[in-house]
Amino acid sequence: MTISDAQLAREKNIRIEQVPLLRRSRGATNETLQGLPDAAIRRALRRLNYPDLPNARRLFRLEQERGDDGTVPANAQGTALDRMRARLGIAEPPAAQTAGVPTGPAAEGFAAGPTPTAGMQLTQWEWLGPGNIGGRTRGIVIHPEDPLRMWAASAGGGVWHTGDGGRKWAPVDDFLGNLACSCLTMDPAAPTTIYVGTGEGFSNADALRGNGVFRTTDGANWAPITATQTADFRAVTRIAVSRTGEVVLAATTTGLFRCSDTERKHWTQVLDVPLGIVLFDPTDDQRAVAGALDAGAAFVSTDGGRTWQTATHESKPWSGRVELAYAAKDPAIVYASVQMTSGRIWRSTDGGRTYRLRRTLDSSGQVADYLGDQGWYGNAVWAGDPTDANLVVLGGVDLWRSTDGGDHITEISTWWHPRSVHADHHAIVSHPSYDGTANRTVLFGNDGGVFMAQDLSRTGTEPEPPFVEGWTELDNNYGVTQFFSGAGNRITGKIIGGAQDNGTLCFDPALGAEGWQQIFGGDGGWCASDPDDPDVFYGEYVFLNIHRNTDGGTSDDTDGDRYISGQFWNETIREWDWKPLPFHIPDAKNNQALFIAPFALDPNNADRLLAGGLSLWRTNNAKEPNTPSSGPTWQAIKPSAGSKISALAVTPGDSDLIWVGHVNGMLFRTANGTAATPSWARVGVTGPDRLRPSRYCTCVTVDPRDPETVFVAFGGFEADNLWVTHDGGARWSRLAETLPDVPIRAVAIHPRRTELLYCGTEVGLYASEDRGVTWSATNEGPANCSVDQLFWMDETLVSATHGRGMFRIDLSTV
Repeated sequence: MTISDAQLAREKNIRIEQVPLLRRSRGATNETLQGLPDAAIRRALRRLNYPDLPNARRLFRLEQERGDDGTVPANAQGTALDRMRARLGIAEPPAAQTAGVPTGPAAEGFAAGPTPTAGMQLTQWEWLGPGNIGGRTRGIVIHPEDPLRMWAASAGGGVWHTGDGGRKWAPVDDFLGNLACSCLTMDPAAPTTIYVGTGEGFSNADALRGNGVFRTTDGANWAPITATQTADFRAVTRIAVSRTGEVVLAATTTGLFRCSDTERKHWTQVLDVPLGIVLFDPTDDQRAVAGALDAGAAFVSTDGGRTWQTATHESKPWSGRVELAYAAKDPAIVYASVQMTSGRIWRSTDGGRTYRLRRTLDSSGQVADYLGDQGWYGNAVWAGDPTDANLVVLGGVDLWRSTDGGDHITEISTWWHPRSVHADHHAIVSHPSYDGTANRTVLFGNDGGVFMAQDLSRTGTEPEPPFVEGWTELDNNYGVTQFFSGAGNRITGKIIGGAQDNGTLCFDPALGAEGWQQIFGGDGGWCASDPDDPDVFYGEYVFLNIHRNTDGGTSDDTDGDRYISGQFWNETIREWDWKPLPFHIPDAKNNQALFIAPFALDPNNADRLLAGGLSLWRTNNAKEPNTPSSGPTWQAIKPSAGSKISALAVTPGDSDLIWVGHVNGMLFRTANGTAATPSWARVGVTGPDRLRPSRYCTCVTVDPRDPETVFVAFGGFEADNLWVTHDGGARWSRLAETLPDVPIRAVAIHPRRTELLYCGTEVGLYASEDRGVTWSATNEGPANCSVDQLFWMDETLVSATHGRGMFRIDLSTV
């Protein structure tokens, strides 16, 4: 039954003008929104205040990557590792292993050396998961002769492999030289030859951590294609290989590149338009198509990709990203999913030369907003049925199916239901034996990992949403969750983490790696754990919107009443509102904080929280009960310095001594931080021993036994990202001589042996036994991905990574 906007508004107790905004934002129909739980409706309305979250995430990471000149160098990560090898005289690193997570031989990273540093040996790391949450997956390939063997490309955790059809996954190489993998392609003529492109380009911001194209010829051992480690390949969005395996086409944010030599040494640019996709005709190596990343255009080649012509189309002008798919039954038919405002379908019947508009109508007869408001981010189209060229599957926020070539489309997944498929789709891949009759298995890659429809024709066929039938989640030990932060309670052993795309998650040691659960939706951020009360955890949504959990991390927020930064659901006006002062943080209300903004629980007073926006905010009653008009009270204790706060630390044993770092590198200190109006002084700005970086301050760590000793870390691919003072900030020394020239995100000091330091970097974790004068020659973390935070649970060090979940290591016997 068709649900009108007025009906839905009455049923959900929201305003009628909010309905079309919700429908367009979430790429859904009114019927799907009708089934949405009230808490999910409120979350969706909350998201309307943040219309460009994927791009905001990108800009946040980019800010941390920039150097003093505001840029990120091409091939920055690979260059930094090469420089480190040269300084240390290292030739080839040894092979790597991680306890519980099989790895292949080392590629372009560093494995643990024969001598452990600061008590660490690689085999002592324990992976905590999540094994049931997954993460953004942009590529899937399946071995045609052994379809139980599959590979998946995760945006932050590298390439993963399963040999049993997804029952269990393992990384192909924990030390792959770049773990930001954006696409995956198998050579049709040699299935063990696989190409992976690195550096995500699906955003309006610069590509991050791109390091060109990697290749394996045996499905296990990977190596970079050296000729692609240039600025042109810093973000490889898609790779196409001809049927014979002779020609490779690489779509990047700088254009299209072609290579036809077997050693892949010579690449020629054949298009100078940023592209999101390139495909060879599955039956003819001379024919290929390509779609623009943001220019609203498609291109066609009839000479094997040497030259290209712009395709034409009737009716409306195109805009935004263009995703393409050949019809398996008839490659003369090509479908285009065009971003536009919220998605439209065009079809070509001449191999991609010309396109005609399809109606793209939903079940109510209205034009379907199937891409929602982020078609530049999640946009996929499939037409892989060899018996039916009119069968099309579209991926945006949800998945949609058409049986008439795009004129009418119906939803087949429901993003908000736990038995359906995660939101935001990037890859749709047929099983190698898909024949449209006996085998109709299709796999999907999205922000929640890897999912499967065993029989596409019977999947999502319920008469009304939620559409849950036929879906199988394959995130079994697929540990690619991108954490920003974490915190643990030493009494219960529970750990929470703020994750990109997947909210605030909780690990219960009784449930293990496969038992993580969400306790707050949306993007997760910084976290804190009350050391005295195991039931109390703190997390945040974007832009400093802090929330509190009081049941030990056992339940999700269903009522929208957990924010302690002042936001609440106002039943009277039927929208999100803010409490009066002093019960809200103005910087959170006005988005005057970083996308993931720092906050900290005072280690000396569990009732006191400090939160950084443009100003520094303090509450002394963090556990005050919440009501729509009251709760924790907030006070600004440090005025704006013109740059957002990016790091803060309260000295163990002295709540008056507080350090604050900023995005532009400024560092401030106060010695009376508990006063009503503390006095602040900027430190490290004068003298020969001053603090020199003028870029993102990522971390401030105070020695727990010597409050005058403070370590400060910075972002950027620079050589001076770690500094120390031993006199409270008067004089500073550089400590990064033997660390790679990459962003340093976390510094931890052993709680008992304070000469032992642990440093989380963009490329893993390093250790020192002499207070940071020298550092381990090899990456001693569990993987070559960003370690965003390090924290202690007694003498167990926990590593929160941005792409491989969480790990821990017991250092109590050092």
